[in-house]
Amino acid sequence: MHAAVVTTFDSPPRYLDHPDPVAREKDEAVVEVLAAALHPRVRSQADGSHYTSTDELPLVPGVDGVVRDPQGRLRYVVMDDTTLGTMAERTVIDLNRSVLLPKGIDPVQIAAAMNPAMASWVALRRRIDFGRKQRVLVLGATGNAGQMAIQVAKRFGAAQVIAAGRDSARLADLRALGADETCTFEELAKAADVDVVIDFVWGEPTARAMADMLPARSDRSAPLTWIEIGSVAGANAPIPSAALRSTRLQIVGSGIGSVPGRDFVKELPKLAAAVTEGAFDITARAVPLSDVERAWTSSLQSRDRIVFVP
Repeated sequence: MHAAVVTTFDSPPRYLDHPDPVAREKDEAVVEVLAAALHPRVRSQADGSHYTSTDELPLVPGVDGVVRDPQGRLRYVVMDDTTLGTMAERTVIDLNRSVLLPKGIDPVQIAAAMNPAMASWVALRRRIDFGRKQRVLVLGATGNAGQMAIQVAKRFGAAQVIAAGRDSARLADLRALGADETCTFEELAKAADVDVVIDFVWGEPTARAMADMLPARSDRSAPLTWIEIGSVAGANAPIPSAALRSTRLQIVGSGIGSVPGRDFVKELPKLAAAVTEGAFDITARAVPLSDVERAWTSSLQSRDRIVFVP
């Protein structure tokens, strides 16, 4: 079979021949891959920078996707740590880490939406006690996961969602997705009184955001929960100790490890149902898997979610 294969962490995957997969455990199955999305989590898997990386090569990337099982049923699957991901004609899945999908769905749309929506969905459902009518700030709102976070927070009953990003032109488009207000990183003081921050940025920008927001809070004893999900601006953030002492700030992370795999799986049916209903707005573009090397680089500036189809 053919697959996108990573042979070195400093270059994109290439479309190569790869041995056919074999199911070895009783709950495993060899499946036909229909659609696998390219998102930041996959990029960090393919370049070896993700914290779960084992540095094992060769590697077929892809941590989720839409597949057809041996009975002909469509499933959305989340992969366990493996060197054989979903960017292949066929792969091996753990059936317990998948959810059946209804007939007639668009595999490309499902593959494009599930991972970016899952980040904030699981964070708000599993990492904090998120109540209706809370005010939410999304840092990094112009990315695919940030755009989904706006919609997820609104779906869960947020009273106000403020979208923050660097590109003011792209920020303007986010009101159509449910953002009540938008601001640049230089204007974050006006978002000081939110209850929850969903942070896809981290690094120096997050440290500066805290420095601007925390002193501006009208009530420093009011709880503020900062959920760290992504780190597109840097893996380390120099958070001053005073930020934790002078305000009622709680910093939590949401990802593999802080959320058990079984909890991710438990959220899949509801999330898949919401995506299938068309609850989220996302623009997907199908690309043949054979074009993986070119698309891997050219898609860095694209607003569309690239979905590889074997």
